[in-house]
Amino acid sequence: MNLDISLIVMLLAIGLGSGFLAGLLGIGGGMMLVPCLVFILGKQGVTGDIAIKMAIATAMATILFTSLSSVWAHHRRGAIRWRIVRGLVPGIVGGGLLAGAGAFTFIKGQALGLFFAAFVGYSAWRMLKGAAKKASARQDVHGPLGLSAMGTLIGFVSGLVGAGGGFLSVPYMTRCNVPIHQAIATSAALGFPIAVANVLGYVVGGWNLPQATADSWGYFYLPALVLIVLCSVCTAPWGAKVAHSLDVTALKKAFALLLGALAAYMLYKSLSGT
Repeated sequence: MNLDISLIVMLLAIGLGSGFLAGLLGIGGGMMLVPCLVFILGKQGVTGDIAIKMAIATAMATILFTSLSSVWAHHRRGAIRWRIVRGLVPGIVGGGLLAGAGAFTFIKGQALGLFFAAFVGYSAWRMLKGAAKKASARQDVHGPLGLSAMGTLIGFVSGLVGAGGGFLSVPYMTRCNVPIHQAIATSAALGFPIAVANVLGYVVGGWNLPQATADSWGYFYLPALVLIVLCSVCTAPWGAKVAHSLDVTALKKAFALLLGALAAYMLYKSLSGT
């Protein structure tokens, strides 16, 4: 890999930040990584549809490692609802494979970017709206069929936006009266099966893809993957520790504001075509 020092520093900083957010908010770090990687790939001469697709796939690949570090920290605190995880995983795997090996290959990168912006912006609005309300009993967690269906949706949509599913699973679980700290911890545990299914799909879909840069393979930008993982696995446990010391309202507001900023950036990049 032939990288200049400024790019190395940038990737290391992004890795530190994404790992911390993965532990703090249960988002796997991907929601932050996609816009950052679109920017970095643009600086490497990769633009348009392929830049967005590479950013999404590379971000998802980092979650394979970050999620394991984050989930161990949450598990040690007994915060993960493993029954919910077991109920969601079958659907997540099916939805992830469908997205990564199917829809991702055929949908244009600009459309994926617009979908990212719209869906993440909507998620931010819903979370910010929920943070302003007092908690109220609305529904219980679904049974096996309902969880499987929800898992399919989480796995599929996550594959299209390159995220660990927290933008869907956290609001879903809090709506089902799961405390926010447990919802974040459980979402972190979902990141690994989401990443496995989608990364396998991206490998299949990008197997014969021409190299976009000298350091890429298929849809994956390897320097970003390596350097971000090295840092993110170190800071994910720290984020998980901080998450358990913050109050519910602060967590929801932080989550919503982060998503809103990322959605705005991706909307700009998708509409500008750069």
